[in-house]
Formats: sequence, structure tokens, C-alpha cells
Amino acid sequence: MNNIQLGIYPLTYEDVTNPSILLTRIYPDMERNYYWSEDFSAAFYIAQAKAGFIAVTDIYEGRELLLPEIQFSYALLHFENLHISKKVKKLLRKKNLKLQFTSDIHPIAEKIRAHHKQCWLTERYEQTLLQTRHIREDFQILGCYIEENGEMAAGEIGYIIGNTYTSLSGFSSREKRFKNYGTAQLVLLARYLQENGFAFWNLGQSYMPYKFALGAKQYERGDFLKLWFEHT
Repeated sequence: MNNIQLGIYPLTYEDVTNPSILLTRIYPDMERNYYWSEDFSAAFYIAQAKAGFIAVTDIYEGRELLLPEIQFSYALLHFENLHISKKVKKLLRKKNLKLQFTSDIHPIAEKIRAHHKQCWLTERYEQTLLQTRHIREDFQILGCYIEENGEMAAGEIGYIIGNTYTSLSGFSSREKRFKNYGTAQLVLLARYLQENGFAFWNLGQSYMPYKFALGAKQYERGDFLKLWFEHT
């Protein structure tokens, strides 16, 4: 696939582990954000994540590609800025919801795929995440969810690098009885991260209103990377 043309450019393990390439070619280029790779190995995934990319997938000419993105801007939540709406406060008091954590991300991934019509968190992507376990002490996949009467109502998958947490994807039930449970899960996760000494929560793309309603702030790429490497 060397002749592939997507308007984006190939990315290799060498690219994301070579500081010279990152600092002189990739990070300063504010006309490019997405790159592509056929490398779904755990080593490449961890390397691109540690370099500040957040990867999704897409299909091109029948082939599944990994699309690492070095974003133009990022939404970061510093926990002192966490905003909890009155509705969510009421829900948390009434239901006494608890956040649960698991290393078995498959049930959450299945819920995510069922929730999103066009879901980039494919089975192959999930397998890559699972393969990253126990490779490096400073990289950890995290699955969390809240449930009621044994039914998973909201959850997400992300990863920990250093003392940062990055969200990948999540879901919340569309059933009326689970209204606001998705936001409650976010609030409970933010509280957990704060209580456990995380520096910030990387929420990724900065165009989604719910992130700013939660209290996130937008960081341009350069400012993000400076903060990122201070804490990863």
C-alpha cells in the first residue's frame, strides 16, 4: 500500500519514537493532523499514544487502517474546573451510583459498537488495546462503567500514561430511565482521577460541547504537547 493517497501521510514506529522527526516535521506542521498506518501492533499503538496522538480507524479500499491524529487542539479537564449540573448532583445523591473498573474491556467495547452506528473502535482495534496490557508499566488500558440492577448504563475505555488519562470512546444508554447516567459516569470518573493524583484528563477533540459543559478547556497543539510531556 505504498501508493496509498488519502490526503494524509503514512506514519511509522520510527516516526513516533524519533524526537527529531516529531519536533521538526510532525508537531510544527499545522496543516496536517491525521496520519495512517497498517501497523496494529501493541508497540506502535503505545508509541503513538505516548507521542500525543489519539488513534481511530477507517476502511480504505477494503483495508482497515489505523489513523493516529496529532490534533490541532485538545480538550483538557483540570479537576478544579469540574462542573456538576444540578440534575447530575441530584441523580448522584438519589441513586448513590458507583463507578466500577475492569480490565475486561470487551463488554464495554460491545456496548460502544452497538451505540455508535459508524464505530471506529472495531474488534481489531479492541484486540490491539488488549495486547498492550503488561508491556509497559507507564501505559495502562482502563475500562470503567456504572450499572443499575446488573445492567450497564454508561461506560468508556481509555488509557493512562504517566499521571494523565485519555478518553477513547464511550457510550450511555438511550433508555429514558438512564437519563443523565452518561454525564454521571463522567463526573464520577473525574472525581476518581482527581482523588488519585492525576494531573489532567485528556478528552481529545475540542469541538464537542459536553466536554466544555464538564469544565474542560481548549489547548492548542503546542500548549497541549508542553503540558503532555511534563506529565507523561
